[in-house]
Amino acid sequence: MTSEMPQTGAHAKAETTSLGDLLGEVTRDMSTLMRQEVELAKVELRQSATRAGKGAGMLAGAGVAGHFVLLFLSLALWWALGTVMGLGWSGVVVALIWGVVAAILAARGRKELNAIKGMPQTAETLQEIPPTLKPTP
Repeated sequence: MTSEMPQTGAHAKAETTSLGDLLGEVTRDMSTLMRQEVELAKVELRQSATRAGKGAGMLAGAGVAGHFVLLFLSLALWWALGTVMGLGWSGVVVALIWGVVAAILAARGRKELNAIKGMPQTAETLQEIPPTLKPTP
């Protein structure tokens, strides 16, 4: 009694196709896979660059807006407080207020830039390639 495994389509193809043709198919498949990975990396890089640009733009906008606000409101507040407590102490109070505002803006901008993930999907799919090249038992 001989027990033969049923032939699959892969076995039949291996028996009827030359080794050169099989290697050519593997090479084409690998080439297609690499092109797809490169395209995925490009898409992910564009997305990351867009997020980085938005974060940097927000930081720059916050800096410009903060500068103008600092200039005009600081002068008004310094003058108003100066009539109550003297110009020297009112300048210190105004500087402390804007220090807090700057810290908040910097923290939000840093958070936006840290949210950039890079290319997670490309890294994940590239890790899947070596196991697929190993023969299955």
